[in-house]
Amino acid sequence: MTTFKKLLLAFTVMGASVAAHAADDNFASLTFGQTSDKVKKSNALNTNLNNPNADGVIDKDNTWGLRLGQQNSQGRYYATYDNVSGSHNGIKLRQENLLGSYDLFYPVGGSTKLFGGATAGLTKLTQDSPGFSRDSDIGYAVGGQLGVLQQVSQNTSVELGYRYLRSNASTEMSERGGSKQGSLDLTSSAQTYLSANYAF
Repeated sequence: MTTFKKLLLAFTVMGASVAAHAADDNFASLTFGQTSDKVKKSNALNTNLNNPNADGVIDKDNTWGLRLGQQNSQGRYYATYDNVSGSHNGIKLRQENLLGSYDLFYPVGGSTKLFGGATAGLTKLTQDSPGFSRDSDIGYAVGGQLGVLQQVSQNTSVELGYRYLRSNASTEMSERGGSKQGSLDLTSSAQTYLSANYAF
């Protein structure tokens, strides 16, 4: 079992434990959004692959995620797993995030709240480009999010949010059976998302 899968399992067990002990304050969410990444290329990669546009590999690509956490009238904390993949100019990347977040709420109406908070966790970057050996790396992820939360009923709400993360995950590009062509470093990612939340 890889380190990333072990961490995902740990987050899942932790979330299930939270759900079992404090049912009144728990919530689960399904998120959908679009992610754009900033990727730094090594000089060798630019030379060997004719300066490819690595920022275009994951650029407004669809992102799915799951969240589990606890909330009250002042704020919430939660664990998130989401993933996104994209390809451009012969480069294919997948980004997976396993994150812990805390938000503070600011009511602006009877059923509407603004929120903002901080996030920290891990990002796994996988390079799986045609003609190249598959490679992956796990790095840190640190950032924040803000948005608006609209209560729909006693147990359901929807939200529109924006999240920005800094990361240091890095992958290598080596031809299958050949030499290393260079490396790709994920420096940051930005995501705009919609979320449907259910409290239980």
